[in-house]
Amino acid sequence: MLVRNLDQCDQFVAGDGTLLRELLHPDKQPIQLRYSLAHAILPAGQTSDPHSLTTSEVYYILSGAGEMHIDDQVQTVGTGDAIYIPPNARQYISSIGTEPLIFLCIVDPAWRKEDETVY
Repeated sequence: MLVRNLDQCDQFVAGDGTLLRELLHPDKQPIQLRYSLAHAILPAGQTSDPHSLTTSEVYYILSGAGEMHIDDQVQTVGTGDAIYIPPNARQYISSIGTEPLIFLCIVDPAWRKEDETVY
């Protein structure tokens, strides 16, 4: 059985500028997953850098309020929202509330640096 607690995961600044902790990644744990799972924090008033992945991604908002940009579409998002981001879509998110925007990121297939372009 593999159980990972968020406190066990090192926090780092991701390529898009969000604070990230990788919970599950098939290249870093002895698990058979197609996807990776990460916990992200975007401080209030900040915006992630525009980027795209060659893979699909899902954001699940745990708390806070944001404005999601995917290609030419913009939508306000908040707690409980799941956002599908298709492969190769230019994307970024802004934290528009008074509290940090906290969300999970699921990347399928699992995130790899060579699959991401930061603009």
